[in-house]
Amino acid sequence: MMSTHRHIRNLKIHRNVLYTLVVALLIFQAASFVVISGQASKVIAQQEEIKDYFEGKIEGEIKDVRQELRFSVQELTKAIAEQGSNIRQEIDLLKLTQDDFSGVVDESIRSVVSVTTDRSAGSGFFVHSAGFVVTNWHVIQDAGFVNVVDYNGQEFQAQIVGWDEFTDLALLRVSGIFEHLELEESDNVQVGEKVVAIGNPLGLSFTVTEGIVSAVDREGPNGLKAYVQTDVTLNPGNSGGPLIDKEGKVIGVNNFKIGGAESLGFALESDVVRIKINELANATIIN
Repeated sequence: MMSTHRHIRNLKIHRNVLYTLVVALLIFQAASFVVISGQASKVIAQQEEIKDYFEGKIEGEIKDVRQELRFSVQELTKAIAEQGSNIRQEIDLLKLTQDDFSGVVDESIRSVVSVTTDRSAGSGFFVHSAGFVVTNWHVIQDAGFVNVVDYNGQEFQAQIVGWDEFTDLALLRVSGIFEHLELEESDNVQVGEKVVAIGNPLGLSFTVTEGIVSAVDREGPNGLKAYVQTDVTLNPGNSGGPLIDKEGKVIGVNNFKIGGAESLGFALESDVVRIKINELANATIIN
């Protein structure tokens, strides 16, 4: 009997020990799970931080590369445009060195006219599409009538709008709409540049002669230092015609030459022409 009770008591002790071990094992496993879960979360968080860091860095570098490429493309486009402009300028310069004024003359001559009166003949040119014509005052001085003949051979009776004896300029007007010439700024005129004069020397209508600018701001017979000196051949009938640069713009109105000398012609500078003609028109007809 005593042996049975002892055996039962030993079984209870073993069972309690076993329960204790099981509980301890469960607690250890639970604690291990918590620790491992925390470490895993920490590792995942670190991985996300590393991922975000490298993604941000890569995105920033891609943005920088795109910006550099955009800047490079813009610079390349600008360089190509500048190169194209330089090439066009070189082509224009090459044409001038080959004495090719044909394109300029073809456009400009359509705005030049012959001016005839009962006393004399000369030249002129349209400065406004509404039929305003510039010529020299001495061409129409004391005239009983003034006629204008354009490049197409059409003849018009001209109205004298006004004149200025000091600068030897006169402004005429005819009815109709016409192609006109623009005036260059006098400061842009350079000594040595090639120019052409278009006029009607000795009755030879719409004659073109070529030369260079020999000097600027020369003094005229009126004491005004506002004349372009040129070696372009000028003859009676050229008076009042335009002196034109390579751009087809008027740099002066052909006015007089030194008698007995060769290649000494003078044209009133465009800036003076602009001011005086606008005064005569009592309006801004030349910009």
